[in-house]
Amino acid sequence: MSVTEVGAVMVTGGARGLGRAVAEAIAKSGGTPIVLDIAAPDGEVAWHQVDLADARAAEHAVAEIVEQRGGIDAVVTAAGIDACGDLLDVDAHDWERVIAVNLIGTAAVVRAALPSLIDRRGRVVTVASTLGLRALPAATAYSASKFGVVGFTRALSSELAGRVGVTLLLPGGMRTGFFDDRPEQFKPAPDQQLNTPDDVAEAVLFALRQPLGCEVRELLIAPSTEPSWP
Repeated sequence: MSVTEVGAVMVTGGARGLGRAVAEAIAKSGGTPIVLDIAAPDGEVAWHQVDLADARAAEHAVAEIVEQRGGIDAVVTAAGIDACGDLLDVDAHDWERVIAVNLIGTAAVVRAALPSLIDRRGRVVTVASTLGLRALPAATAYSASKFGVVGFTRALSSELAGRVGVTLLLPGGMRTGFFDDRPEQFKPAPDQQLNTPDDVAEAVLFALRQPLGCEVRELLIAPSTEPSWP
């Protein structure tokens, strides 16, 4: 791929939030987004329904897409959920589902896509969080999952050096529906600055558009007044 081509890009969580913004940015750039999500995206984008908490189902969906399309050029793992509260207050199933979607689902999708990505010298962009570098209270599940994504991606980058480009994206707070179902005490303050997902999606596109052999290893992008960083 040249610096301006992104090709066929699988986007997890592409029905909403950052994932949707990434899918839209890919389409506008001339690429082909392919969404993996439990919910249907708006518009005409290609969509495969899958619960990313089920790693085997996620792997099967990726294998089907690769077979149908003859390969893919990149993966962006934007799917993410949360379960706020102190450890003793969060239902064990809800806590473990955060790990399953955010970390295990990420690894499952990347693993299944790797043969095609290696063949095409493609790219992976994983979406962690500033809370993957700095932990806060009442966020044990989310922090554990995102710390895991950070470690997974850094190890993957070393493992695939020279074969697949790997970028770790570390976004701060964004103005999406991610916070809508949280209890009030866990929502951003009304005056808190948040980035738009469209702006963060441009950072993803920047990583995907790098010429062969040039790597954007890590990108931390946050509002200038982000409370969780530094």
